[in-house]
Amino acid sequence: MANFTPKPQWLRKKIIPSAHQAMKELLGERSIHTICEEALCPNISECYRQKVATFMIMGTHCTRACSFCAVSRAKPALLDPSEPENVALAVLKLGLKHAVITSPTRDDLGDGGAEHFCKTVHAIKALDRSVVVEILIPDLQNNDDALRRAAKSGAEIIGHNLETVPRLYRIRKGAAYQSSLDVLQKLLSFNPSCATKSGIMLGLGEREEEVFRVMEDLLKVGCRFLSIGQYLSPSSRHEPVLEYVNPERFEMFRKAGMQMGFDYIKSSPYTRSSYMAHEYLEET
Repeated sequence: MANFTPKPQWLRKKIIPSAHQAMKELLGERSIHTICEEALCPNISECYRQKVATFMIMGTHCTRACSFCAVSRAKPALLDPSEPENVALAVLKLGLKHAVITSPTRDDLGDGGAEHFCKTVHAIKALDRSVVVEILIPDLQNNDDALRRAAKSGAEIIGHNLETVPRLYRIRKGAAYQSSLDVLQKLLSFNPSCATKSGIMLGLGEREEEVFRVMEDLLKVGCRFLSIGQYLSPSSRHEPVLEYVNPERFEMFRKAGMQMGFDYIKSSPYTRSSYMAHEYLEET
């Protein structure tokens, strides 16, 4: 049952539909999807107003059904061979200098979609090599060949989110905490020149010491970029929010994590995996 506790003042960012129209028209010209819309991101108006978006390739249907996620579970469509070029053209048209690409989990594909990620990165780089490309990948079923392809795609940053602490992994259908850590470790071993990144949510009932353990585990596998944000339940059918974590606690985790050895941490109630993504490299 959902938690209907009113949101605190610091979590009342407004969604302004009028700010979306120009962006939706631009992306709609090439049938491009964004995780901003599919995941009901609370930052959508802010980002769309600045003509920034996180592109979602390989459709909008996921083959898993995580209880925290707004992306729908259904039979995915066939891959669109024109999608990599369409995304690249959108990046060029928007004038992006840092492009973030993600996808739903595609367990129906032999490589989990790794090759399609590669094609999209290559298409962007073919139009403008100066664009920094960040890919946020599912676990690709921890397949070494698929992870090697993703690692060597040409993306400067490769993200894979742990999402929560080990005790609460029931919310990640088909995933395992150690397996996700292994994914991050393998990505770096396959391409030591890339940077790896992960993200976690707070407000699901995790304990402070559990969050610190996750941070320690990430550092052990070489992950130096981390996002920490507030979990917000997409609907009454999803996992409920157990706590609205105050901004001071987010800042505490950020400072502690930086002292532990992370290169950059974005930590605030509204932080999401790709929110202000350009800052991670710029600040380091």
